[in-house]
Formats: sequence, C-alpha cells, structure tokens
Amino acid sequence: MAEQVATVDEYIASRPDDVQEILREIRSRLRMAVPEAGETISYGIPTMTLHGRHLVYFSAWKHHIAVYPIPAADIAFDQEIAPYREGKGTLRFSLRKPMPYDLIHRVAALLAEQRGQPAS
Repeated sequence: MAEQVATVDEYIASRPDDVQEILREIRSRLRMAVPEAGETISYGIPTMTLHGRHLVYFSAWKHHIAVYPIPAADIAFDQEIAPYREGKGTLRFSLRKPMPYDLIHRVAALLAEQRGQPAS
C-alpha cells in the first residue's frame, strides 16, 4: 500500500489515473447514497462516516477495488453480491471488469439504513 495519506483527495491522487476515475465515481456514488456522510482516512483508506461512526470503507489495490463491510441483506441481495464476496466482510471488484457502481451505491444505502438513517 502507498504511504500514509491525510485526506481522501490525497488517497485518490496517489493512485494511477485510470483508478482515480473509478475511485472518484465510487466516492460520488457513496455521497449520493448517504448525502449527510462525512469522510476521513481510517486504516490508511477512504472511509465514509455517519454520525461520527465509520460507515463504509473503500480502497484500491493492484487488481481490484475493495468495499467493506458487507451489509446484512435479504437472499436476493446476498445472491447479487456473491460473485464479489471475499471473506466475511469484504466485496472485491476486479479492475478488469465494469465497476458495478449501482451495487456499491446500494451497499452504502443499506449500511446507512441499518444504522437507522434513511438513505437516498
């Protein structure tokens, strides 16, 4: 992983140009899903916060984007995220395939909803 960064902007800028575009779009989708979310760097990666608590993390790796944690959901949603599930709490999206931005949006919305905050 790259050197420590202080802001989400610095984190995104530290990645290759093509990955920066993806990270900016993910950030935008997360903000649309949870407009009142804040953001910080936690564990060296971008983290969206809600009411002072960490809500969703996202990070860029050599071959994939990771989003954590995975919200509790119904069977249909679990089946939809199954191809991306990595371990108990991580979704891994290959950089070689189209990024499922709508799914990432829904992950954030579900996490916010589970925190008792209606999402957009």
